[in-house]
Amino acid sequence: MATTTTPDVQHGQPNVQPKTAAPVLTPAAIAKVKEIMASQAPVPTGLRLSVVGGGCSGFQYSMAFENGAGMMDKVFDFDGLKVYVDATSLMYLGGAHVDYIETLEGAGFKFENPNVKSTCGCGSSFNV
Repeated sequence: MATTTTPDVQHGQPNVQPKTAAPVLTPAAIAKVKEIMASQAPVPTGLRLSVVGGGCSGFQYSMAFENGAGMMDKVFDFDGLKVYVDATSLMYLGGAHVDYIETLEGAGFKFENPNVKSTCGCGSSFNV
């Protein structure tokens, strides 16, 4: 008999310990991701947040659209937006806040992560 594992869907909770906490997306970030997703064909089912090796400080954030969760993913629901995070990335993203900001200098997603010990000079990579 075959068994399958389904991803655990959780709702983001900002007031728990960072190492076990969900990442937090602000309403502005959620709205922007939903807006971008709606313009895709076909429309993806959710957003993957991950940490990948690279950059001058060792790690970089990655955001990509996905059509489903992997077996080892935690799935978080933010106002109807599914966010997939693999177990390894969750160790680094727990308690991180993701915002979308627009300024005169530009617009983009901004990560504020309590797990980060240092960042590079340009701010595109980090070390934990």
